[in-house]
Amino acid sequence: MSVHGDRDRFDVIVVGAGMVGGCLAAALGRAGLRVAVVDREAPATLTDAAFDGRTSAIAHGSMRILEGSGIWPALVEHAEPILDIRVSDGGSPLFLHYDHTEVGDLPLGYIVENRRLRQAVFDHLGAADGVALLAPAAVTSVERDGAAARVYLAGGRTLTAPLVVAADGRNSRLRRDAGIVVSEWSYRQTAIVCVAQHERPHRGVAHERFLPSGPFAILPMRDAEPGEAGPDGGLHRSSIVWSERADLAPRLLGLDQAAFDAELRRRFGDFYGAVRAVGPRWSYPLSVLNAARYVAPRLALAGDAAHAIHPIAGQGLNLGVRDVAALAEVVVEARRLGLDIGSEAVLQRYERWRRFDSLTLVAVTDGLNRLFSNDVAPLRWARDLGLGAVNRLPPLRRLFMRHAMGTVGILPRLARGEPL
Repeated sequence: MSVHGDRDRFDVIVVGAGMVGGCLAAALGRAGLRVAVVDREAPATLTDAAFDGRTSAIAHGSMRILEGSGIWPALVEHAEPILDIRVSDGGSPLFLHYDHTEVGDLPLGYIVENRRLRQAVFDHLGAADGVALLAPAAVTSVERDGAAARVYLAGGRTLTAPLVVAADGRNSRLRRDAGIVVSEWSYRQTAIVCVAQHERPHRGVAHERFLPSGPFAILPMRDAEPGEAGPDGGLHRSSIVWSERADLAPRLLGLDQAAFDAELRRRFGDFYGAVRAVGPRWSYPLSVLNAARYVAPRLALAGDAAHAIHPIAGQGLNLGVRDVAALAEVVVEARRLGLDIGSEAVLQRYERWRRFDSLTLVAVTDGLNRLFSNDVAPLRWARDLGLGAVNRLPPLRRLFMRHAMGTVGILPRLARGEPL
């Protein structure tokens, strides 16, 4: 890492070195801007296997953004391609099947462990010219006025820049301090996350099974390395995202191995042969959040600081990565034109670009979860007929696939595979 000139003066300060904040810093740094990335946690903490057991679905458009940011090459060996998606409703014989060959030769997306993605981000930032990674470092306060923003760190250091980006998560302090209110509600569901080891290979198929308590996702992972094999030597793995009633989840998480495996098999099925959970179990409360504004003077929100959605469609990180591409594009364009990159006009362009996409996904994921997380007979019949009808309409099915791939709409340059 090398930063030239005044060490405390930057073009952009990103608060939050997670997957969204780190990707934004990488994209801006690659375009020649001087960026500081601040996080209260040390990189070793954020990349530890015990910190976060989740995986992320990286849509094809998001893969292009990560590629354009310089991060994707380090992830390729850890990314499992999604070749098919199968959506089913409980035990109904009707289903929806997405086959990647219907829209070309490319995968629909990829499944990557969050810790691998964070490690790739930190490795890239540590070697990037023009990017200063300050972690662990705590932000004590932020001042924003007409000319610049100042970020005060514990220990007395002060960073200045025309623009500060809040990528500090759904409980964003910067958003709160800026007086930006949010709409938020809980689903009374908890996501149980674990890794399932199974007898037969998954062949790149992702399953979304709708159960009365919530969606149950089976996401294809890379096979384990021989040293990571389960107790019986199995290598085939899938990531489980099991949405369960919040009052029932603690009891499930507290079961012994045999009882937990029995509950897992009840929901998983036997199409992959023998199946069992391996490694730790994690849990995350599920809720939705959307900020009333995505910008304030000298401040832009990105990722979960701006919006957080139900994992039902695996689009949460993709939504944040599209924030990265849009914000990077408007900032780089303003810089090339000699404009103030933190001005109201630049930030309003970013907000207009991202709000429709975000609100649409908030509404769609919320509606799907409410529609499918029940066992009301008329609703069950209607949704099963809907799944079957879409499956029999190839043009509509292909449109849904392209949406899932992140290749429709007004795409930023990075999502189109073009440089900034």
